[in-house]
Amino acid sequence: MLIGILLIVISVLSYGAWILLGSKTSNPDNYKTIGDIPTPWGYKRIKGDDAAYSEFLRSLPLKGRGADVMLYTGGRSRFQSLNYAVVDIPLLSNAEQCADACMRLRAEYLFYTSQYGRIRFQNVNGKTLSYGGGSSRKSFERYLRNLYGVASTFSLSREMKTRRLADMQPGDVFVYPARYGQQYGHAVMVVDVAINKRGKKAFLLAEGNTPARDIHVMRNFENPFRSPWFFLDDDADLLLLSVFPYKSNELRHF
Repeated sequence: MLIGILLIVISVLSYGAWILLGSKTSNPDNYKTIGDIPTPWGYKRIKGDDAAYSEFLRSLPLKGRGADVMLYTGGRSRFQSLNYAVVDIPLLSNAEQCADACMRLRAEYLFYTSQYGRIRFQNVNGKTLSYGGGSSRKSFERYLRNLYGVASTFSLSREMKTRRLADMQPGDVFVYPARYGQQYGHAVMVVDVAINKRGKKAFLLAEGNTPARDIHVMRNFENPFRSPWFFLDDDADLLLLSVFPYKSNELRHF
């Protein structure tokens, strides 16, 4: 009887330690890429409208277990608990913040697949800035640095098209410009989507932030046992994604 009670206590303590430490440790299972993160039980990844883009996002490399989100200027960022896993892509500028991180991932895909003519984004004045440097990595990074200084959540929200929540695809972006009473907007990218037999979707998010810091896969605090997957409610008017609230009409696509 006593041994049984001790075993139960040990199990509970071990389980509690897993929740406490496992939920706060970056990339706790040392996954190599976003695509290595297992889907929730009963879910399968979707190809999306652009299967190559979906696979590119899933192939993004992750830093190892325990990696911190670092600031461009050096040092650890605040609120490390928001980070599930750090994407292993070096920052290009201290201006590479939330909207810039979304544009960066989109541009990296187009550059990787030699679709140079499709690399174009709007600045805050509505002018389209097109990339013209071909396969030169140096020219590509210079273009992005220049873009970061003149684009924002406002320009990103304006140039992208609205997507219904039910039609969510990898590469979509939740984005809102500054709202009444808020100085800043925010943007996060959907980097993976999975679906179950009932048609219910789950998704992974990645973000940058202000001040400039490593792009990272976001943790879902509402589902600690299935973190970092978020579960989509098609009928929701407001979505709380980590600590950021989005309206249902703020899902966009390029």
